[in-house]
Amino acid sequence: MSLPMVMLGGVPILMDAGTVSQSITPLGGPEIVRLSGGVGVPMTHWQRSAIALSASGWMPPGLDGIDYTQPLELRCTKHLSIVSTGTNIEIIGTPRPDFPPWALALVGKEWVETPLVLTGNAAEVTAVPGATAYQVCWMPVFTVSAKRPQGDMDPSANVHGWQINCEEL
Repeated sequence: MSLPMVMLGGVPILMDAGTVSQSITPLGGPEIVRLSGGVGVPMTHWQRSAIALSASGWMPPGLDGIDYTQPLELRCTKHLSIVSTGTNIEIIGTPRPDFPPWALALVGKEWVETPLVLTGNAAEVTAVPGATAYQVCWMPVFTVSAKRPQGDMDPSANVHGWQINCEEL
């Protein structure tokens, strides 16, 4: 099975536009609120992600025809994962529908593949004799807001650089 491409708004980013670097940064999440005696209390009102994509290649990414006034689906190839000593792991967020989550088991110092059954976001990993930990990995899908990509071109090298920043809605 070949690896999927990064996609934004249904448009795949082709290899000629460069190998896409992806960065996922938490937004919101736990913040420390100080009580009257100075004691810190972590509070979380909301959590989302900021995603940055960038590359440089022989051609621009072809994302200028997307309607950036609407929410967009972003399909990443950067893996997210959860490690547990148990075989039941709840996936956070939405995995790509075109590339299923997969599981690994730590046996000694080696990670070995093991099957999993996914029901909704609940992954049940097949136990492996001697395993001390299990990892479930997936490629996420986000619904995002984004602006048109910024870009540059170096005509002496015939290279198009580009970057796009997205925020999960």
